[in-house]
Amino acid sequence: MQTPTDKAPPALPRKASGLRSAARWWPAAVLLLLLAAPYSTLPLPGLLDGPLGSAGSLQLLALCLVFGALATGYDLLLGRTGLLSFGHALWFAAGLYATDVAMLELKLPLLPAALLGVAFAVLLATLLGAVSLRVTGIGFSMVTLAFAQAGSILVQRNPGGLTGGEEGRSAPADRLPGALVGIENTANLYWIALGYLVLTLAVVHWAVNSPTGRVWEGIRENERRVEVLGLRPHGFKLVAFVLAAALAAVGGVVYLLLSGGATPQAATSDFTLSLLVMVVLGGSGTRWGPLLGGVLYTWADHRLGDLSGSAAVQGLPAVLRVPLSQPLFLLGALFVAVVYLLPGGAVRLPARIREARSTRSTRRTGGAAV
Repeated sequence: MQTPTDKAPPALPRKASGLRSAARWWPAAVLLLLLAAPYSTLPLPGLLDGPLGSAGSLQLLALCLVFGALATGYDLLLGRTGLLSFGHALWFAAGLYATDVAMLELKLPLLPAALLGVAFAVLLATLLGAVSLRVTGIGFSMVTLAFAQAGSILVQRNPGGLTGGEEGRSAPADRLPGALVGIENTANLYWIALGYLVLTLAVVHWAVNSPTGRVWEGIRENERRVEVLGLRPHGFKLVAFVLAAALAAVGGVVYLLLSGGATPQAATSDFTLSLLVMVVLGGSGTRWGPLLGGVLYTWADHRLGDLSGSAAVQGLPAVLRVPLSQPLFLLGALFVAVVYLLPGGAVRLPARIREARSTRSTRRTGGAAV
Protein backbone atom coordinates (compact mmCIF):
# COMPACT_ATOMS: atom_id res chain seq x y z
CA MET A 1 0.00 0.00 0.00
CA GLN A 2 1.36 3.41 -0.98
CA THR A 3 1.78 5.86 1.87
CA PRO A 4 1.60 9.65 1.44
CA THR A 5 5.40 9.84 1.72
CA ASP A 6 5.76 7.44 -1.21
CA LYS A 7 3.92 9.67 -3.62
CA ALA A 8 5.94 10.81 -6.59
CA PRO A 9 6.73 14.53 -6.74
CA PRO A 10 4.41 16.52 -8.96
CA ALA A 11 5.58 16.69 -12.54
CA LEU A 12 6.70 20.02 -13.88
CA PRO A 13 4.43 21.65 -16.43
CA ARG A 14 5.46 20.71 -19.95
CA LYS A 15 6.19 24.33 -20.87
CA ALA A 16 8.44 24.86 -17.83
CA SER A 17 10.38 21.65 -18.44
CA GLY A 18 10.81 22.59 -22.11
CA LEU A 19 12.22 25.99 -21.18
CA ARG A 20 14.60 24.40 -18.69
CA SER A 21 15.76 21.88 -21.28
CA ALA A 22 16.30 24.65 -23.83
CA ALA A 23 18.26 26.69 -21.28
CA ARG A 24 20.80 23.87 -20.98
CA TRP A 25 21.68 24.16 -24.65
CA TRP A 26 22.21 27.91 -24.88
CA PRO A 27 26.02 27.63 -24.71
CA ALA A 28 25.94 25.37 -27.78
CA ALA A 29 23.77 27.90 -29.61
CA VAL A 30 26.15 30.73 -28.72
CA LEU A 31 29.11 28.62 -29.87
CA LEU A 32 27.46 28.01 -33.25
CA LEU A 33 26.83 31.73 -33.65
CA LEU A 34 30.46 32.50 -32.79
CA LEU A 35 31.67 29.89 -35.27
CA ALA A 36 29.57 31.48 -38.00
CA ALA A 37 30.59 35.08 -37.20
CA PRO A 38 33.29 35.33 -39.94
CA TYR A 39 30.65 34.58 -42.59
CA SER A 40 28.29 37.34 -41.39
CA THR A 41 27.95 40.79 -42.90
CA LEU A 42 25.66 42.00 -40.11
CA PRO A 43 26.44 45.63 -39.19
CA LEU A 44 26.59 46.41 -35.47
CA PRO A 45 26.92 50.21 -35.25
CA GLY A 46 28.19 51.38 -31.89
CA LEU A 47 29.45 47.92 -30.97
CA LEU A 48 31.87 47.36 -33.84
CA ASP A 49 33.45 49.61 -36.44
CA GLY A 50 32.39 47.48 -39.40
CA PRO A 51 30.34 44.41 -40.30
CA LEU A 52 30.61 41.43 -37.98
CA GLY A 53 32.73 39.43 -40.42
CA SER A 54 35.17 42.21 -41.29
CA ALA A 55 38.84 41.85 -40.39
CA GLY A 56 38.79 44.65 -37.81
CA SER A 57 35.70 43.31 -36.06
CA LEU A 58 37.05 39.76 -35.99
CA GLN A 59 40.35 41.00 -34.54
CA LEU A 60 38.52 42.75 -31.69
CA LEU A 61 36.24 39.76 -31.09
CA ALA A 62 39.26 37.44 -31.02
CA LEU A 63 40.96 39.61 -28.39
CA CYS A 64 37.74 39.60 -26.34
CA LEU A 65 37.63 35.79 -26.49
CA VAL A 66 41.30 35.47 -25.51
CA PHE A 67 41.00 37.75 -22.49
CA GLY A 68 37.72 36.14 -21.49
CA ALA A 69 39.56 32.81 -21.43
CA LEU A 70 42.50 34.31 -19.52
CA ALA A 71 40.15 35.71 -16.87
CA THR A 72 38.43 32.31 -16.60
CA GLY A 73 41.77 30.61 -16.01
CA TYR A 74 42.84 33.23 -13.48
CA ASP A 75 39.62 32.65 -11.54
CA LEU A 76 40.86 29.15 -10.77
CA LEU A 77 43.12 30.91 -8.27
CA LEU A 78 41.01 33.84 -7.11
CA GLY A 79 37.45 32.55 -7.16
CA ARG A 80 37.89 28.80 -6.83
CA THR A 81 40.86 28.44 -4.46
CA GLY A 82 40.95 31.84 -2.78
CA LEU A 83 44.48 32.72 -3.91
CA LEU A 84 45.07 36.37 -4.81
CA SER A 85 48.03 36.26 -7.19
CA PHE A 86 49.61 39.43 -8.58
CA GLY A 87 51.99 37.50 -10.81
CA HIS A 88 49.72 35.81 -13.34
CA ALA A 89 51.11 37.98 -16.14
CA LEU A 90 54.43 36.14 -15.77
CA TRP A 91 53.00 32.87 -17.15
CA PHE A 92 51.28 34.63 -20.02
CA ALA A 93 54.52 36.43 -20.89
CA ALA A 94 56.54 33.22 -20.51
CA GLY A 95 54.42 31.41 -23.07
CA LEU A 96 54.44 34.46 -25.34
CA TYR A 97 58.18 35.18 -25.28
CA ALA A 98 59.41 31.59 -25.10
CA THR A 99 57.41 30.66 -28.20
CA ASP A 100 58.63 33.73 -30.08
CA VAL A 101 62.26 33.16 -29.09
CA ALA A 102 62.05 29.48 -30.04
CA MET A 103 60.92 30.44 -33.55
CA LEU A 104 63.42 33.29 -33.93
CA GLU A 105 66.52 31.76 -32.34
CA LEU A 106 65.99 28.00 -32.60
CA LYS A 107 64.27 28.26 -36.01
CA LEU A 108 61.45 25.97 -34.89
CA PRO A 109 58.06 25.86 -36.62
CA LEU A 110 55.04 27.18 -34.73
CA LEU A 111 53.76 23.95 -33.15
CA PRO A 112 57.06 22.72 -31.63
CA ALA A 113 57.85 26.27 -30.52
CA ALA A 114 54.43 26.61 -28.87
CA LEU A 115 54.84 23.28 -27.05
CA LEU A 116 58.28 24.36 -25.86
CA GLY A 117 56.93 27.74 -24.72
CA VAL A 118 54.06 26.22 -22.74
CA ALA A 119 56.37 23.59 -21.20
CA PHE A 120 58.78 26.32 -20.14
CA ALA A 121 55.95 28.30 -18.50
CA VAL A 122 54.66 25.19 -16.69
CA LEU A 123 58.13 24.34 -15.37
CA LEU A 124 58.68 27.91 -14.23
CA ALA A 125 55.25 28.00 -12.55
CA THR A 126 55.95 24.72 -10.76
CA LEU A 127 59.23 25.99 -9.34
CA LEU A 128 58.07 29.48 -8.38
CA GLY A 129 54.66 28.26 -7.24
CA ALA A 130 56.23 25.78 -4.83
CA VAL A 131 58.10 28.70 -3.27
CA SER A 132 55.24 31.22 -3.34
CA LEU A 133 52.72 28.86 -1.74
CA ARG A 134 54.91 28.42 1.34
CA VAL A 135 53.28 31.61 2.59
CA THR A 136 49.61 32.50 2.67
CA GLY A 137 47.37 35.54 2.46
CA ILE A 138 48.97 38.87 1.62
CA GLY A 139 52.42 37.27 1.85
CA PHE A 140 51.58 35.01 -1.12
CA SER A 141 50.32 38.01 -3.10
CA MET A 142 53.51 39.97 -2.44
CA VAL A 143 55.79 37.07 -3.39
CA THR A 144 53.98 36.55 -6.69
CA LEU A 145 54.17 40.29 -7.34
CA ALA A 146 57.92 40.22 -6.71
CA PHE A 147 58.40 37.37 -9.19
CA ALA A 148 56.28 39.18 -11.79
CA GLN A 149 58.26 42.40 -11.32
CA ALA A 150 61.52 40.48 -11.73
CA GLY A 151 60.20 38.98 -14.97
CA SER A 152 59.13 42.40 -16.24
CA ILE A 153 62.57 43.88 -15.49
CA LEU A 154 64.24 40.94 -17.22
CA VAL A 155 62.16 41.54 -20.35
CA GLN A 156 62.97 45.26 -20.29
CA ARG A 157 66.73 44.63 -19.91
CA ASN A 158 66.72 42.52 -23.10
CA PRO A 159 69.35 39.91 -22.05
CA GLY A 160 71.30 38.71 -25.06
CA GLY A 161 68.89 40.53 -27.36
CA LEU A 162 66.28 37.80 -26.82
CA THR A 163 63.31 39.91 -25.73
CA GLY A 164 63.79 43.08 -27.77
CA GLY A 165 63.56 45.35 -24.71
CA GLU A 166 60.93 48.08 -24.86
CA GLU A 167 60.24 47.50 -28.55
CA GLY A 168 59.60 43.77 -28.23
CA ARG A 169 60.11 41.30 -31.07
CA SER A 170 57.85 40.45 -33.97
CA ALA A 171 56.88 36.90 -34.82
CA PRO A 172 58.75 35.49 -37.84
CA ALA A 173 56.30 35.15 -40.72
CA ASP A 174 58.42 32.46 -42.38
CA ARG A 175 57.95 30.20 -39.33
CA LEU A 176 54.17 30.56 -39.26
CA PRO A 177 51.71 28.62 -41.42
CA GLY A 178 50.57 30.62 -44.43
CA ALA A 179 46.95 30.31 -43.27
CA LEU A 180 47.79 32.45 -40.22
CA VAL A 181 49.63 35.28 -41.98
CA GLY A 182 47.97 38.31 -43.53
CA ILE A 183 44.81 40.27 -42.95
CA GLU A 184 42.88 37.96 -45.26
CA ASN A 185 43.40 35.12 -42.76
CA THR A 186 42.02 36.98 -39.74
CA ALA A 187 39.10 34.53 -39.62
CA ASN A 188 41.53 31.65 -38.99
CA LEU A 189 43.09 33.51 -36.07
CA TYR A 190 39.60 34.23 -34.74
CA TRP A 191 38.74 30.52 -34.80
CA ILE A 192 41.98 29.71 -32.97
CA ALA A 193 41.00 32.24 -30.26
CA LEU A 194 37.56 30.63 -30.07
CA GLY A 195 39.15 27.19 -29.76
CA TYR A 196 41.33 28.46 -26.91
CA LEU A 197 38.26 29.77 -25.12
CA VAL A 198 36.42 26.44 -25.49
CA LEU A 199 39.49 24.57 -24.26
CA THR A 200 39.82 26.82 -21.20
CA LEU A 201 36.13 26.55 -20.32
CA ALA A 202 36.24 22.75 -20.66
CA VAL A 203 39.40 22.37 -18.54
CA VAL A 204 38.14 24.72 -15.82
CA HIS A 205 34.71 23.04 -15.73
CA TRP A 206 36.30 19.59 -15.47
CA ALA A 207 38.78 20.69 -12.81
CA VAL A 208 36.25 22.51 -10.65
CA ASN A 209 33.87 19.52 -10.66
CA SER A 210 36.59 16.98 -9.92
CA PRO A 211 37.47 15.77 -6.40
CA THR A 212 40.44 18.16 -6.47
CA GLY A 213 38.07 21.01 -7.26
CA ARG A 214 36.02 20.22 -4.19
CA VAL A 215 39.19 20.40 -2.10
CA TRP A 216 39.91 23.81 -3.67
CA GLU A 217 36.49 24.94 -2.49
CA GLY A 218 37.29 23.71 0.99
CA ILE A 219 40.61 25.58 0.98
CA ARG A 220 38.85 28.76 -0.08
CA GLU A 221 36.29 28.43 2.72
CA ASN A 222 38.54 27.18 5.54
CA GLU A 223 42.07 25.93 4.87
CA ARG A 224 42.60 24.84 8.47
CA ARG A 225 39.63 22.49 8.25
CA VAL A 226 41.15 20.84 5.18
CA GLU A 227 44.34 20.23 7.16
CA VAL A 228 42.32 18.68 10.01
CA LEU A 229 40.83 16.22 7.50
CA GLY A 230 44.35 14.95 6.80
CA LEU A 231 44.88 16.65 3.44
CA ARG A 232 47.84 18.82 2.48
CA PRO A 233 46.56 22.13 1.08
CA HIS A 234 49.96 23.05 -0.37
CA GLY A 235 49.83 20.29 -2.98
CA PHE A 236 46.27 21.09 -4.04
CA LYS A 237 47.03 24.79 -4.28
CA LEU A 238 50.09 24.05 -6.39
CA VAL A 239 47.93 22.05 -8.82
CA ALA A 240 45.57 25.01 -9.21
CA PHE A 241 48.53 27.38 -9.58
CA VAL A 242 50.23 25.32 -12.31
CA LEU A 243 46.99 24.58 -14.18
CA ALA A 244 46.09 28.29 -14.27
CA ALA A 245 49.65 29.07 -15.42
CA ALA A 246 49.45 26.49 -18.22
CA LEU A 247 46.19 27.99 -19.51
CA ALA A 248 47.73 31.48 -19.38
CA ALA A 249 50.79 30.26 -21.32
CA VAL A 250 48.56 28.84 -24.07
CA GLY A 251 46.82 32.23 -24.12
CA GLY A 252 50.22 33.84 -24.61
CA VAL A 253 50.79 31.72 -27.73
CA VAL A 254 47.38 32.67 -29.14
CA TYR A 255 48.02 36.33 -28.37
CA LEU A 256 51.36 36.10 -30.19
CA LEU A 257 49.50 35.05 -33.32
CA LEU A 258 46.89 37.79 -32.95
CA SER A 259 49.30 40.63 -32.24
CA GLY A 260 52.10 39.44 -34.51
CA GLY A 261 54.78 39.78 -31.86
CA ALA A 262 55.79 39.93 -28.20
CA THR A 263 55.73 43.25 -26.32
CA PRO A 264 56.86 44.05 -22.74
CA GLN A 265 53.38 45.26 -21.76
CA ALA A 266 52.37 41.60 -21.48
CA ALA A 267 54.85 41.07 -18.62
CA THR A 268 53.80 43.98 -16.38
CA SER A 269 51.87 43.70 -13.13
CA ASP A 270 49.24 45.99 -14.69
CA PHE A 271 48.30 43.06 -16.89
CA THR A 272 47.47 40.95 -13.83
CA LEU A 273 45.52 43.84 -12.32
CA SER A 274 43.48 43.99 -15.53
CA LEU A 275 42.67 40.27 -15.16
CA LEU A 276 41.65 40.91 -11.55
CA VAL A 277 39.30 43.69 -12.67
CA MET A 278 37.83 41.42 -15.35
CA VAL A 279 37.08 38.67 -12.83
CA VAL A 280 35.50 41.04 -10.30
CA LEU A 281 33.58 42.83 -13.05
CA GLY A 282 32.01 39.62 -14.32
CA GLY A 283 31.63 37.74 -11.05
CA SER A 284 34.35 35.81 -9.23
CA GLY A 285 33.78 32.13 -8.50
CA THR A 286 31.04 31.70 -11.11
CA ARG A 287 31.06 29.63 -14.28
CA TRP A 288 30.45 32.41 -16.80
CA GLY A 289 31.29 35.55 -14.81
CA PRO A 290 35.05 35.79 -15.55
CA LEU A 291 34.38 35.15 -19.24
CA LEU A 292 31.75 37.88 -19.32
CA GLY A 293 34.02 40.28 -17.44
CA GLY A 294 36.95 39.62 -19.77
CA VAL A 295 34.85 40.19 -22.88
CA LEU A 296 33.23 43.37 -21.51
CA TYR A 297 36.50 44.84 -20.25
CA THR A 298 38.40 44.18 -23.49
CA TRP A 299 35.59 45.51 -25.66
CA ALA A 300 35.22 48.62 -23.48
CA ASP A 301 38.99 49.18 -23.43
CA HIS A 302 39.04 49.40 -27.24
CA ARG A 303 35.71 51.08 -27.89
CA LEU A 304 35.98 53.68 -25.12
CA GLY A 305 39.38 54.63 -26.50
CA ASP A 306 37.68 55.45 -29.81
CA LEU A 307 34.90 57.31 -27.99
CA SER A 308 37.33 59.45 -26.00
CA GLY A 309 38.91 60.73 -29.20
CA SER A 310 35.65 61.27 -31.09
CA ALA A 311 34.42 64.65 -32.29
CA ALA A 312 31.40 64.40 -29.97
CA VAL A 313 33.63 64.31 -26.87
CA GLN A 314 36.07 66.92 -28.20
CA GLY A 315 33.20 69.36 -28.68
CA LEU A 316 32.14 69.24 -25.02
CA PRO A 317 33.04 71.91 -22.44
CA ALA A 318 36.45 71.46 -20.84
CA VAL A 319 34.98 70.32 -17.53
CA LEU A 320 33.52 67.27 -19.32
CA ARG A 321 35.97 66.92 -22.20
CA VAL A 322 39.10 66.46 -20.06
CA PRO A 323 37.91 63.45 -17.99
CA LEU A 324 36.00 61.87 -20.88
CA SER A 325 39.09 62.08 -23.07
CA GLN A 326 40.81 59.57 -20.77
CA PRO A 327 39.84 55.94 -21.54
CA LEU A 328 41.09 54.78 -18.13
CA PHE A 329 38.75 57.25 -16.44
CA LEU A 330 35.81 55.82 -18.37
CA LEU A 331 36.85 52.25 -17.58
CA GLY A 332 37.27 53.10 -13.91
CA ALA A 333 33.87 54.75 -13.75
CA LEU A 334 32.30 51.71 -15.42
CA PHE A 335 34.01 49.37 -12.97
CA VAL A 336 32.92 51.36 -9.91
CA ALA A 337 29.34 51.51 -11.21
CA VAL A 338 29.18 47.74 -11.74
CA VAL A 339 30.72 46.92 -8.36
CA TYR A 340 28.41 49.35 -6.56
CA LEU A 341 25.20 48.54 -8.43
CA LEU A 342 25.82 44.82 -9.06
CA PRO A 343 27.60 43.23 -6.09
CA GLY A 344 28.74 39.81 -7.22
CA GLY A 345 29.45 40.93 -10.77
CA ALA A 346 27.57 41.49 -14.00
CA VAL A 347 26.68 37.80 -14.22
CA ARG A 348 24.31 38.31 -11.27
CA LEU A 349 22.22 40.82 -13.21
CA PRO A 350 19.54 38.33 -14.46
CA ALA A 351 19.10 36.91 -10.94
CA ARG A 352 18.77 40.40 -9.44
CA ILE A 353 16.16 41.32 -12.07
CA ARG A 354 14.17 38.18 -11.22
CA GLU A 355 14.42 38.97 -7.50
CA ALA A 356 13.24 42.53 -8.09
CA ARG A 357 10.25 41.28 -10.13
CA SER A 358 9.42 38.67 -7.52
CA THR A 359 9.56 41.25 -4.72
CA ARG A 360 7.40 43.66 -6.71
CA SER A 361 4.88 40.90 -7.45
CA THR A 362 4.78 39.87 -3.79
CA ARG A 363 4.15 43.43 -2.68
CA ARG A 364 1.33 43.82 -5.16
CA THR A 365 -0.24 40.53 -4.11
CA GLY A 366 0.06 41.45 -0.46
CA GLY A 367 -1.45 44.86 -1.08
CA ALA A 368 -4.37 43.38 -3.00
CA ALA A 369 -5.01 40.85 -0.23
CA VAL A 370 -5.11 43.59 2.36
